[in-house]
Amino acid sequence: MPVDLNGYWKMISNDNFEEYLKALDVNVAIRKIATLLKPDKDINHDGDHIVIKTLSTFKNYNMDFHVGKEFEEDLSGVDDRKCMTTISWEGDNLVCVQKGEKEGRGWTHWVEGDELHLELRACGAVCKQVFKKT
Repeated sequence: MPVDLNGYWKMISNDNFEEYLKALDVNVAIRKIATLLKPDKDINHDGDHIVIKTLSTFKNYNMDFHVGKEFEEDLSGVDDRKCMTTISWEGDNLVCVQKGEKEGRGWTHWVEGDELHLELRACGAVCKQVFKKT
């Protein structure tokens, strides 16, 4: 049985985020704003249906999906692209593959104790974020 991701999570660390955004060709002004933010994650996990809300004072991003089913993801809130996304469980890790213009794009979520870890990947850049359950 996959890990339970339900809950409200507050960011406690964000390593290499600007390099990740550069790899996505996000303009410098947006990168500077984004690196100052400490977004929260509000996750509703019910079986294979998961809703991940990323909440900040600048922009919110909602991701609503079913595990194992490919869908077109609109990333206009991130880098103004669309991609074909598939999210699946690999053990206790929730792994996302985003096929589109950027090579090696995707992310992985996993839980360690009361911390939610997120690794973001694109074009060889890796960002590591950690959130604490509230």
